[in-house]
Amino acid sequence: MIIQKTSASRIDTFDKDNFSFGTTFTDHMVVCEYEDGKWGDVRVMPYGPFPFTPAMMGVNYGQACFEGMKAYKDKDGDVFLFRPEKNFERINKSAKRLAMPEVTEEMFLKGLETLMDIDREWIPQGDGFSLYIRPLIFATEEALKARKSEKYMFAIIATPAKAYYTAPVSVLISDFYSRAANGGVGSAKAAGNYAGAFYPTDLANEQGYEQIIWTDDATHSYFEESGTMNVFVRVGDTIYTPPTSERILDGVTRDSFIQLAKKRGIEVVVDKVPVDFVINAHKEGTLKEIWGVGTAVVTSQFEAIGYHGEKLMLPVLSEEESYAASLKNELVGIQSNLLEDPFGWRVLVGEGVAEKA
Repeated sequence: MIIQKTSASRIDTFDKDNFSFGTTFTDHMVVCEYEDGKWGDVRVMPYGPFPFTPAMMGVNYGQACFEGMKAYKDKDGDVFLFRPEKNFERINKSAKRLAMPEVTEEMFLKGLETLMDIDREWIPQGDGFSLYIRPLIFATEEALKARKSEKYMFAIIATPAKAYYTAPVSVLISDFYSRAANGGVGSAKAAGNYAGAFYPTDLANEQGYEQIIWTDDATHSYFEESGTMNVFVRVGDTIYTPPTSERILDGVTRDSFIQLAKKRGIEVVVDKVPVDFVINAHKEGTLKEIWGVGTAVVTSQFEAIGYHGEKLMLPVLSEEESYAASLKNELVGIQSNLLEDPFGWRVLVGEGVAEKA
């Protein structure tokens, strides 16, 4: 690994109480390039742009995937990652589906740990704060040829994060547009999956909804995901969530919620969630809550669902009554080293992330 530290850190310009998530980046990034059938040296270098042309194959043919994960700093200044091995496994699953070369454990986990160690000052302390990390792979060959690329770049960049989507949102159940289809790339974190979601989301926004609950492409009869999140439904005291498939992303936060709920003794049903089942539960008064989960937001609670021109309000629950809120608090407590970690999910930076994973 080649390490080139910046000669002019920007950390003094960072104000944790006044920054923009997703546009404020740490001093360094990890970069590794693929050419002639192999990955080159892993480099940690100052964050900055690269020269690319409009003929770059990743732009023209969509070979690009990414991960989303976080680092947390506790009150003692120790830095932790959360289940990094799951992101390593998933980025390779995505790369394989998009005919891109898989990355090695050293590239991903050792590169990640080195970056977190060097840029640890950029990880803000405090409730709701973290460092959002974006590993990505994309095609870089300069060629207008409809085939897989022969050149790629792997990179890891990071941006400070704070709590957002804190207020409950309204979501529209889609009865026309779909996020993914059978045989497609819905189970991969392909960049194009997100591009295809923007237009339907704009249409939902025009109707007064912040997000969409995606349904299956064939019949639009079953819940799949919500926005960029996995979705959970609580009817009575039981949680329902769709199973992962070639259409539904295997979310790390999703899996963590399921395990936390089961540890509490809450019944979790991982099976198809019919739209009619949810609508009928609302009519009968047994629908307690619906929420989405993902790395960036952790939990987004829904206050209303829209379906066939009707806006159905959901019950207002206290934090103690809400499974969504209490499970989120427990998960964040584990991630930020405020609670015990009975699952061994938390990984201390500096103790060898690759070895722990």
